Amino acid sequence: MTEDRRPAKKPPMRDVLAEAAFALFLERGFERTTVDDIVARAGVGRRSFFRYFPSKEDAVFPDHERCLADMTAFLADADGADPVATVCDGARLVLRMYAEKPEFSVQRYRLTREVPGLRTYELSVVRRYERTLAGYLERRWAEDPDAGPDAALRAEVIAASVVAAHNNGLRSWLRSGGEGDAEAEVDRALELVRAVWGGAHARPAAPAPEPAPAAVSPPASDDEVIVMVARKGAPMWRVVQHIESALGTA
Repeated sequence: MTEDRRPAKKPPMRDVLAEAAFALFLERGFERTTVDDIVARAGVGRRSFFRYFPSKEDAVFPDHERCLADMTAFLADADGADPVATVCDGARLVLRMYAEKPEFSVQRYRLTREVPGLRTYELSVVRRYERTLAGYLERRWAEDPDAGPDAALRAEVIAASVVAAHNNGLRSWLRSGGEGDAEAEVDRALELVRAVWGGAHARPAAPAPEPAPAAVSPPASDDEVIVMVARKGAPMWRVVQHIESALGTA
């Protein structure tokens, strides 16, 4: 049996730069690490760094561009009957990205909590996911006559709810140091969104009509007693309104 002497495949330069950058961020701190430090550690020139990353912040989140592309493709191919369930499934792609490298994800979470600039950058990435999900919902409902005039508003609200629920479960897992079942945490949070907004058009239930008091007959003379029967649950202001009307004081 001959030995395979082919050289090992080199990792992509994007990954090499990201790993070098993150190692330095952990060793020296984010603010004290320069792009020159990163390229020196990776053994390449500055031009190579900026070919892949516009800034140091981008090197902390090297996998989000790919995940956004995956989410966009997933939603473009989705044909499920329940759009809310579909965007929940789209959010799970982000979870899987984090779960692929739990140690890196936990370290990045801790670093992001320590550096305000990274926190701001992360929020901008979260907003891009939110817009992607909202865009899908708007397209699904744009030509649906049953979607109603507030379809665009519901799309924004539901997308924000999905992202908030996903991040709640994800961050709970990250705060634990990557212990436990990340998927179970996120599923539990997303099920709440589906319970509230699930359905073909995600319409909230229409409010029940307000019960009104029974009609009041005015007294025949000043010394007669008024008896009024009101439906259970009628608001007090309406009961008073009917009494005043019967007494002629309104």
